[in-house]
Amino acid sequence: MIAAIILLLITCPILGYLFYKEIRRNAKPITVFGEFVYISLFFLSACLFSFIWLFNGDDYYTAIDVVDGGYTPFAAKHLPTLLVFFLLSMLALIKLWYKRRNLPPLLFSLCVVFVIIGLPISFAVLIQTGSNTLHGKGEFLFVPLPFFYIVTSIIVLNKIVSNEITFSATKNYRSKYLNYLNQKLAQTNSLPLWIFLMILPVFAVVVAILILFGQDANSITKVFTETTTWTFSQKTHPPFLEHNGHYLCTVAVCGTPKVVKPLRLGKRHGHEIVVNRQLLIANAFEELIQENAPRLHKVIRGFYDKYGYPLSRKITTAKASNAVYLLMKPLEYFFLLVLYLCSAKPEEKISRQYTI
Repeated sequence: MIAAIILLLITCPILGYLFYKEIRRNAKPITVFGEFVYISLFFLSACLFSFIWLFNGDDYYTAIDVVDGGYTPFAAKHLPTLLVFFLLSMLALIKLWYKRRNLPPLLFSLCVVFVIIGLPISFAVLIQTGSNTLHGKGEFLFVPLPFFYIVTSIIVLNKIVSNEITFSATKNYRSKYLNYLNQKLAQTNSLPLWIFLMILPVFAVVVAILILFGQDANSITKVFTETTTWTFSQKTHPPFLEHNGHYLCTVAVCGTPKVVKPLRLGKRHGHEIVVNRQLLIANAFEELIQENAPRLHKVIRGFYDKYGYPLSRKITTAKASNAVYLLMKPLEYFFLLVLYLCSAKPEEKISRQYTI
């Protein structure tokens, strides 16, 4: 992770310079070093956002090991809607930032509309990633990108809204209808009203197109709510998989309920897990060995941690979990036999495993 961040710190200024040079090709040479730095930081924030998101990429219904990362703040099913609106907002912001007085009023108004749509989306991303119950706090590296977008949008809109239209009023279209609309939009005093009236239709058109590609009409809200552990999350996640725990936890979580027969919730190392009788018997047997033969238990536990966890990583489907459960049945009966031979109250010992 450190190496990747160092690589980003080296490449982002280069990308920022190339981007700046391209968009300033026909403009004045660089006069303010701060603008170049700002663009580089914008690129860096986008890269960090993507990088951290990769480590929080599991949806709410996936059982995960907390060591491997966390749950995504954006539902994968609805993520295209968020990406489309954010990319359109970014492209519109870049257009307004560098074209300014060279945009005809119609295109100018559309760009302003998308930039305005991007503002509440950026605020929602900031709030969504500001709190995470899994780690007790949000991932702060999510913050720079929406923050830069909000600050840049406010600065750009403040600079150009008041003086853009008078310079663009001379633009004409061949279509008399577009030309009429263009002239109406070129009137500075009516621009805020036109922009306000365009927001809902433009938003509706984009949503309608996204619906044709399989998105829901309310995907822009579901992308935040159909998640877990984040601010707007409304879903619960499966119990966490423990990297140093029983791989039978995986079986109890992922298997078909009619086969693996989950009994209740339990707690292991501070996290809730689903337990079935097979898991309770196995853990009671381990406790019995630990109490009576601690050295043997240490050897068995070391072997189990070495091979059990890699095996649990391969149990990713209900069929695999069901198969492991059935294969473990003879061993479960052996554990139960030993418990009944060596424990005065075997059922009491079994039932108190993983109690909350």
